[in-house]
Amino acid sequence: MDAKSPNNSHSDGSIPAEAPTAPRRWTVRRRVLTGVGIAAVVVVAWFGFSAWQVQHNLTAARDNAQLAKNSLLDGDTEGAQRAAAEARERAEGAQDNLHSVPWSSLAAVPGLGAPFESAQQMSDVVVGLTRDVLTPAVDVGVALSPRDLIGEGGSVQLQPLRDAAPALQETSIAARNLATQAQGIRGAGYLGLVDDARSELQNQTDDVAKLLENTTIGAKVLPAMLGLDGPRSYFLAFQTNAEARATGGLVGGYSVIRASDGKLGIEKLGKNTEVSYDKRPLDLGPDYKSMYGNYNPSVDIRNSNLSSHFPYAGRIWQSMWAQESGEQVDGAIATDPVALSYVLAAVGPVTLPDGEVVDAGNVVELTESTAYTRFITDEANYHADNADRKEYLQTIAGKVVEKMTGKIESPQRLLDAVGRAAGERRIAVWSAHPEEQAILADTTLGYTVPQDPAPYAGVVINNNGGNKLDYYLDREIDYTAGDCTGDTRTTAVTVRLTNNTPDTNFPRIVAGTFKDKPLPYGTNVAMVSLLSTNGATLTKASIDGKQAFAIQGKELGHPVFTVPVTIPKGATVELRYELSEPTAPGDARIPVQPLVDEPKVTVNAPVCRD
Repeated sequence: MDAKSPNNSHSDGSIPAEAPTAPRRWTVRRRVLTGVGIAAVVVVAWFGFSAWQVQHNLTAARDNAQLAKNSLLDGDTEGAQRAAAEARERAEGAQDNLHSVPWSSLAAVPGLGAPFESAQQMSDVVVGLTRDVLTPAVDVGVALSPRDLIGEGGSVQLQPLRDAAPALQETSIAARNLATQAQGIRGAGYLGLVDDARSELQNQTDDVAKLLENTTIGAKVLPAMLGLDGPRSYFLAFQTNAEARATGGLVGGYSVIRASDGKLGIEKLGKNTEVSYDKRPLDLGPDYKSMYGNYNPSVDIRNSNLSSHFPYAGRIWQSMWAQESGEQVDGAIATDPVALSYVLAAVGPVTLPDGEVVDAGNVVELTESTAYTRFITDEANYHADNADRKEYLQTIAGKVVEKMTGKIESPQRLLDAVGRAAGERRIAVWSAHPEEQAILADTTLGYTVPQDPAPYAGVVINNNGGNKLDYYLDREIDYTAGDCTGDTRTTAVTVRLTNNTPDTNFPRIVAGTFKDKPLPYGTNVAMVSLLSTNGATLTKASIDGKQAFAIQGKELGHPVFTVPVTIPKGATVELRYELSEPTAPGDARIPVQPLVDEPKVTVNAPVCRD
């Protein structure tokens, strides 16, 4: 062998395998990468198709759930059944996809898996909504269908409603549990599209829960209250919130209505001047007497609703009417012209005997502004003119009630209008029957002052000028509280009141002041009360930065601080309450008194926990 030749043999004489060349190594690597790429494409394609299926099924489930709800409200039981079944099938299809091994593996990856986990949770809620809420709701469809529930002449089908109460209660609980579950769905992180779907689902489940809760309440109380077990009668107060009172406005007129087997009828229409003052006072306790006793609220109907706790007004009206007529009504209802505008938008306009048309667009202005200048033009004949005005308002109220108890073209629109008015506290109801009142008290219809320790700031305006200038009043309310670290925290309630009275030659009843107080025409004079959190103390009250005197009282456990406020025409006055409040758990409640305006309410307060 040549000494210069390389020795490629092993010591045993065998020849080693040839090492791969560079091109061969690249070929192997390329094949591996190609295989991985193909696998990746397959995986991505599968996830893409799966995601499309999920999105398609969830969208279809959502749309069919809404269709089922709408069909129920329209009285289309068969359509509701089909839509509910389709919604459930689609929801379960999405749930199967989202809980498959690949999706669950992705959902478990920290950070990356947030939207996938959110989607899984959403599918669980949607399945529950279709299975535990929509399907059983279809079985009690008559209770959810205004078209089936409200018959000719506005009569209500009471027995089916009562029969449905247990099932509605069960379904309502399931709906609220699902709404709570939806609120707990985690954010999707980097995928805004999933977060948008989450918010939409949360709103949808909350709406369904509220609908079923309200329907359940109706099923529990309406059959008895509307006379299924025997006739009932109610005192109905028409509140003029151009002259503010705590539950809305001064009682300008009233009606006594009778309910029998689901049908309502007007038994009596009257003016506030027809209710005499010769009454025995009603004892509503020492706190009430201390707060309002000087105004004789239980014998003077004009001051009967100075408290924002509506059951007090209801009991006073019951007492007044019993002494006036000998009849013991079963409860009391209050409403106002703004609520009438919602009702007229639903049932259509009414025509007065002289041909004047009153509709949703003009009823508030007519009753709270125009009527005063139309009928009271001669101060010397004030009392005669005022009687004509009251007769006019009474006629409008009677025509609206007559319209509501006549043929209803769209029961759904009427119920929506009543629901809107109730949500704004423009309809309040009190029952003299304790078991019914216990249910009503926890609803917006009950209009009650709560007696729990959670943060509370109820701003109440009672007109102190004897005029109608609250029609032109705008409000802003701000509640700001400190943190939750100590036993107490500093809070402030700021109330801005703007007097927008125009430069018009109003009669005295509109722009003057009670007993001709020496103030310029158009000056708004108010007693502004703050019902604060239980245990709160007032450290300072100020008007436009200057310290003000506050009258202190108590109502249902809430410290009450009342400040007289004078608001010149065209001016804004800022009233500020500075307080030390217990650091109580729960959301702050800022109830809105139903006047003509839509006040701006701002809450800047952390929610404290136990």
